[in-house]
Amino acid sequence: MVTTRGTGEELTSPTMGELYVRAMARTSAIIDAVRANQWHGPTPCTEWDVKQVANHIIGENLWASELYQGKTIAQVGSTLDGDLAGEDPATAYRGSVTGASTAVTAPGAMEAVCHLSFGDYSGSDYAAQLFLDTVIHGWDVAKATGQDTRLDAQLVEACLPIADQIANQFRGAGVFGENLAVSSDADAQTRLLALVGRKE
Repeated sequence: MVTTRGTGEELTSPTMGELYVRAMARTSAIIDAVRANQWHGPTPCTEWDVKQVANHIIGENLWASELYQGKTIAQVGSTLDGDLAGEDPATAYRGSVTGASTAVTAPGAMEAVCHLSFGDYSGSDYAAQLFLDTVIHGWDVAKATGQDTRLDAQLVEACLPIADQIANQFRGAGVFGENLAVSSDADAQTRLLALVGRKE
């Protein structure tokens, strides 16, 4: 998307698809740094271990590759069920990123209609959901494996309004944890994590 200043100078703002691609790249670096003995360790996403978190976001990326082509959930069927991470989750994740990145940066992708399990959404709205999921679960893996948990500040700022909307919308379905209280002077990352039930 392009915005224009009164001086005629053009400033570009990333699309939701481009933000998702950036988040995938950051998360890929985190997953690449997971040691072999850490895959079955606990994570802030309490129902899943590290490999299961990786498996989830691999699946999200693979689903994006299909749904941005206009396919329905029924058409994809059970092909993306089960263990998608395999014996080498980092390689599996990188492979999933390639397909998802191509899908969301294709011409017209943000205006496309994507048929999700809970309704039809624009490509931009779907990418926003994927972006939030990728940022938060990347943090989960970093936290679980003792890596640097400081997120990209620009991604955090872009994620905050999405988290505020989506977390409240889907909290009742158990997708996100409770909205945690934070101090009035909390930084953007602390506020983002609190919205999805996490703290540093």
